[in-house]
Amino acid sequence: MTNFVVKTLANAAALAVAIWLVSGITLDDGSPLGRRTLTLVLVALVFGLVNLIVKPVVKLFSLPLFVLTLGLFTLVVNALMLLLTSWLAQLLDLSFHVENFWSALLGGVIISIVSWAVNLALPEKN
Repeated sequence: MTNFVVKTLANAAALAVAIWLVSGITLDDGSPLGRRTLTLVLVALVFGLVNLIVKPVVKLFSLPLFVLTLGLFTLVVNALMLLLTSWLAQLLDLSFHVENFWSALLGGVIISIVSWAVNLALPEKN
């Protein structure tokens, strides 16, 4: 359970950095800071579920593209997962939005880098 909470908070931190750096990714609906923080955590949960359930299936079916592009297709898959998260957030009435594929691609790169850095900073599980 603790690992789940830590991963969700790490996702929230990575999403927050992407929102801050990429103009095409937004989370602001004019609500107070506490509401936006809750929305960010809920979006991180959705993003975590998308990466847990959908991403492995997409990676399996696109395995030849991963091999052909020497793994660079991962960037496209990450962007698609971010776009899917944006779409699901809209369905759940969360104020998270990704404008287009290029914003999602850049956001996916930023999220990957921040997640990697956060995981480096966290202690290893025993």
